[in-house]
Amino acid sequence: MTALHTSDRLASTVLLEKIDKLRERNISQHVPLTQLVAVGDQSSGKSSLLETLTGLPMEHDVDLCTRFATQITSRRDPESRVTVTIIPGPDATDDHKKRLSNFTFDSLTIENFRKELPSIMKQANVAMGIRTDFSSSKGKVFSKDVLRIEKRGPDEDYLTVIDVPGIFRNANEGVTTTEDVGLVIEMVKQYIQDSRTIILAVLAGNGHIDNQEILTLASQCDPTGERTLGVLTKPDLVKEPSERQKVCDLVLGKKRPLTLGYYVVRNCGPDETLEEWRADKTLEMVPWSGLPKERVGPSALRTRLRELSEQLTRREFPKIRQQVKAELDATRQLLDGLGQSRQSEREQRLYLSDVARKFQDAVKAALNGWYSDEAVFEKSTMRLITHIVNLSDDFHDSFTQFSHLHEFENTGGETTPSTESSFSRTEHRVHGDICYHAVKTVLNGIDLDLYPELDGIVCIDDDLDGPDENTMDWIHAMYMESRNMDLGTFGGNVFSMAFKKQSTKWGGMTRTYLSKAILLVHQFIADALDMACPDTRVKEMIWSAIVDDVLVRYKAALDQAMLLVKVEREKRPYTLNKEFSEKLQLAQGSRTAALIKAAGHPKSNASPFDKSITVTPNVIKAAAANQSNVERVNQEIHDKLHAYYDLALCRFVDNVFQQAVDHGLLTGPSTPLAVFDQDWVINLEAEQLEDMAGESEASKSRRGILARKVEDLTVAMRILK
Repeated sequence: MTALHTSDRLASTVLLEKIDKLRERNISQHVPLTQLVAVGDQSSGKSSLLETLTGLPMEHDVDLCTRFATQITSRRDPESRVTVTIIPGPDATDDHKKRLSNFTFDSLTIENFRKELPSIMKQANVAMGIRTDFSSSKGKVFSKDVLRIEKRGPDEDYLTVIDVPGIFRNANEGVTTTEDVGLVIEMVKQYIQDSRTIILAVLAGNGHIDNQEILTLASQCDPTGERTLGVLTKPDLVKEPSERQKVCDLVLGKKRPLTLGYYVVRNCGPDETLEEWRADKTLEMVPWSGLPKERVGPSALRTRLRELSEQLTRREFPKIRQQVKAELDATRQLLDGLGQSRQSEREQRLYLSDVARKFQDAVKAALNGWYSDEAVFEKSTMRLITHIVNLSDDFHDSFTQFSHLHEFENTGGETTPSTESSFSRTEHRVHGDICYHAVKTVLNGIDLDLYPELDGIVCIDDDLDGPDENTMDWIHAMYMESRNMDLGTFGGNVFSMAFKKQSTKWGGMTRTYLSKAILLVHQFIADALDMACPDTRVKEMIWSAIVDDVLVRYKAALDQAMLLVKVEREKRPYTLNKEFSEKLQLAQGSRTAALIKAAGHPKSNASPFDKSITVTPNVIKAAAANQSNVERVNQEIHDKLHAYYDLALCRFVDNVFQQAVDHGLLTGPSTPLAVFDQDWVINLEAEQLEDMAGESEASKSRRGILARKVEDLTVAMRILK
């Protein structure tokens, strides 16, 4: 049983040492640690109590207001010595930490420590930067730094107590101010508010206990009284029987009960020798002799404090370790969310290069239709090639149906050349509607007001009128206004005029097509940049830097499309495509067949299922002779225009897609998608890098705080293993 107890004590000591190491690393600013905190009024006897508990002399100057906390630690060690250092506060700068590292009093004896204490306290104030001359505004009023006093010796038991400044109510001219009263109270609250803190509330037994503010503060931070231990001092000065009874009632739990109870301790007085204090029999007299022995005297209190500290640490240690790990993981995640550091030119270039790489990865995926990334599914505009293909299909179908000003005539009752394809006219519209609605949904989701830079480039007009059906009337009028003295023919100028007139809508429809394609590309660039760069400021700087070049490339693609329109409409119509002759001959053959069919008559005695007709050469001559010269020329103009228009349309639509959209906007060397890449980043000057990728002061500060926290918690995890 004794071996087990000894083993438990040794294990508890190890845990207590770990907690002290965490406290020295200021881990308490991140995760609350177990601790004993002594609080009380300046006249409560707190300093004397700590001296009694630790065997160390403490500052008793009633005119001195301590402006920092003091951590007093006892440790068992073969060699007796006292060491004094300062633990930097959680907000300490590197310079302040370096200055405090020079504050060290090592290997002091108890007697040397007693002699040096006034000087040590003054030097501590100076090292912490605390104001000592209140006629000056230089220096801090209070410090978050902690004076650490460690006492080692062969007879010491492990115990750590944190002493905070004593509470006072009245300012002391030249030493304290009325503002200091509130500052001390706030400092005390900060130390005792956490649930892992045992509050050692020191009360002067000879004072008005009900009026001592520390009980009020303790009850505010510990409403149930579960972690507050009351210590009643100066029992020898309690003279009135009624006041003695009040003290006894507290210890016996009859008044203001605390779960941890109250203890009565008579401290060694400032003018009393250690021998005189030990010989004092106050606590052996009535009424103190009637109190439970385990509640009376410094030895009983010291034993109880050690037990409480060990119990609390054993209970909370696994929780602290778990909390430190969770806090470390969360802090690392926050730090990762800031991206890589961007302090130096190299870091800035690497950061922007990584953003450019991610952007180009998105471009590659979008152009190849690789949509496995979850972000692509969430953002429809990232499916660029799909929308471009749907848009181009809709352009082809719309162009086939609406681009000619006048509807071509059916030359012989068969399917007209303009509709000879894998789609019938109805199928064209059905297929076009599918593509149109697929891409319209995406385009409608793009807010043009967000991109004022596209003004003057993007121009969308979807109001298309169908072709005029009075085609032959139009051809006749145009011919009559342009005919010359050629017998039964028409000049090339007439054909050029007819084609140019028939293709009047090409420019507007092509500009709308390119505008939609540009809008899809522009939205993609914005969304891809948004995915690649989480830092809003940097993203806006990149966008600002590339947008002019992007717009130039949009304009180049649009100019290429308009050049194709001009070439097709302004040049003399000509084609090397043999299909032109085939289409023309088919149209002329259809017209002849229609004339013959109209001139013939059914066979005599033919069955109802026999649709053949009888035609003689004379009938054919007569049918052909019925046409006027002008009528024949008009039909020839129509058929040649129809044959040529169909070929020119297919050639033009392909060229616009290949040269302006695919080459100009998507895959060519001057595509706007290639403006922002790693080569662009490499060519940035150092000043440009700093302006664009350098971290803001807020971001630098945030990164520094998180980095230091990660460092602290990483060390804490090593300590807690």
